[in-house]
Amino acid sequence: MLKIRNVSMNDLSDLVIIEQLCFPIEEAATERAFIYRIQMIPDSFFVAVEEGVVIGLVNGPVIENEFITDDLFSNIKKNPAVGGHQTVLGVAVTPHFQTRGVATALLTHLENEAKSKQRESITLTCKEELIEFYENLGYRNRGISRSEHAGVTWYNMSKNLL
Repeated sequence: MLKIRNVSMNDLSDLVIIEQLCFPIEEAATERAFIYRIQMIPDSFFVAVEEGVVIGLVNGPVIENEFITDDLFSNIKKNPAVGGHQTVLGVAVTPHFQTRGVATALLTHLENEAKSKQRESITLTCKEELIEFYENLGYRNRGISRSEHAGVTWYNMSKNLL
């Protein structure tokens, strides 16, 4: 049975492996980035666990602006208690468990947590081939992002929560 819980430092090696399986090296979060996120935003960093094994993750800080900026990949602050915009810097699921609803469950969990803290919206960037996936979850395509992360064209996706 799938369980979603807050991240812990004990999950670090699993997170790095999942990230490397799911993203090209230029896009993948580093071990150092994960350590920093676990320390700074454990309240908006969740893992999916199946039979005691971490199979997926979702994380992102809460920001004041409506859209993600590239500086968030290296410089984040602790989340405010309430308000702001919940970001998704990363969502990844071990390939063997993809297409089984794990990413949707992680995003839904993050969204519910964000609603409980009166976040205005949930915001992320994605590649063109994932726009439809996020639209099916209620996100709106807000156009091409200013992000230059990994030299890829990203699209701003957001979902109002209030």
